[in-house]
Formats: sequence, structure tokens, C-alpha cells
Amino acid sequence: MPVTLAVIIGAHGVTGEVRLKVFAEDLKPYKSFNSGTLTLKSLRHGSNGEIARIAEVNDRNAAEALRGTELTVPRSALPPLAEGEYYHADLLGLPAVSTTGEVLGRVVAIDDFGAGDVIEIERPDGKRFMVPMNLDAVPEWGETLVVDAAFAS
Repeated sequence: MPVTLAVIIGAHGVTGEVRLKVFAEDLKPYKSFNSGTLTLKSLRHGSNGEIARIAEVNDRNAAEALRGTELTVPRSALPPLAEGEYYHADLLGLPAVSTTGEVLGRVVAIDDFGAGDVIEIERPDGKRFMVPMNLDAVPEWGETLVVDAAFAS
């Protein structure tokens, strides 16, 4: 399953550089994206985001044509996780249950409003609620996200 590490948000200059919105801590370890169709040549910090040179993009028109393109890598290309860490991609779509066994729904989004990740769960009836992603609220995750019943209201 591919994991999105960045998205091209526009062209930068006339030589084919692109502006990126980056979702990873560091994009530099990755050189090949989208099953080898895009190759990262260089990456630098710009005034409003990261600026990248993609080998296959040689002018502003080609860069503009890629606006909205997600840069993906296979899940297996990501570094291993330490105990208690997770990748957002691993949580999205997980079924969620309470510590009392109540089926809560599925994880549909993960946001960070500045104080840490917040998990959004959609109930079977379509209503959504949010839970902080910490050990008090979410004591377990793996094949299923287990939410403390006190947070599942």
C-alpha cells in the first residue's frame, strides 16, 4: 500500500522546480516516488514550503501540470517504528472499539492541532467524534484501535 509523503502544490520559478507540502519529518532519504516514475534530484527549504527539483520535470508547464500530484512510496520503504510509535497510514481505516467492547466505527482522519494527534472516528450512523491519540484515550492499537470508554461518548 503506497504512503503519501508529500503533495506538489505548484510550480516554483521557470526551470521546473515544484513547491511541496511535506507530510514526513524528512523527505531527503527518499529518491524515488510513485513506483519509480518521479525522481527527487534536490530539496531545499523555501519561504513558503519545500522546493524540489524532480528529474522528470524540466520547465514551468510540466511543473504546473503536476499540481495536486501526491508523492508516494511503498509502506515497506518507511523506517521501522519504535515502541509506541505509529504511522498515520497504519491507523486510517482501522476499526475502533471501546474498552467495554462497543463497536465505535472506523478511523477516518488524523489531525494535529498543535498539541498532538487527534483521531477522528466515524460511527456506523455517520456521526463523528474525536479522541486524543495518547495512552489514556487509546490504550491499544494494532488490528483494531481500542478507545477508553470514557472518551467514546
